[in-house]
Amino acid sequence: MAQAIQTGTAHFAANKIVVVNGPNLGRLGVREPDVYGHQDLKQLRQLCVAWAKEYGFEVDVRQSDDEAEVIGWMHQAVDRRTPVVLNPAAFTHYSYGLRDAAVQVTDAGLPLMEVHISNPAGRESFRRLSVISPIATGTITGMGFYGYKLAIESIAVLIQASQQA
Repeated sequence: MAQAIQTGTAHFAANKIVVVNGPNLGRLGVREPDVYGHQDLKQLRQLCVAWAKEYGFEVDVRQSDDEAEVIGWMHQAVDRRTPVVLNPAAFTHYSYGLRDAAVQVTDAGLPLMEVHISNPAGRESFRRLSVISPIATGTITGMGFYGYKLAIESIAVLIQASQQA
């Protein structure tokens, strides 16, 4: 289970958030638009930059189909003390390697918000299991790209609360 953010003692990178997108999300806009919409990764990146700016954050939006690269980004987030918005995509359901890397984020007292554009619980049965949800700070599903805004806002609120404590 995810640990609560330690208020008053947490140390974060200066106003930075990393948004990490897993496999096939580079195909947004053309891959199953009835499920994922018509906007592409470039548009998601632009929206995340604008939303993060509203809360005084810089955001680095990344996407990879390579599990090892995504795991490396989790390690980097821990080392750089950077909160994470993670859409693990297909890695959600089976990547214990990513789960083990992601738990290092929450164990370090950093927020890790899991985001899914669609609602996995309303889709095929194999999509209903997430190895990430039990260790994430929070999970947002089925809100389309707006779920990323909610995740960024959640991180901003958590950080602000930790700084006021």
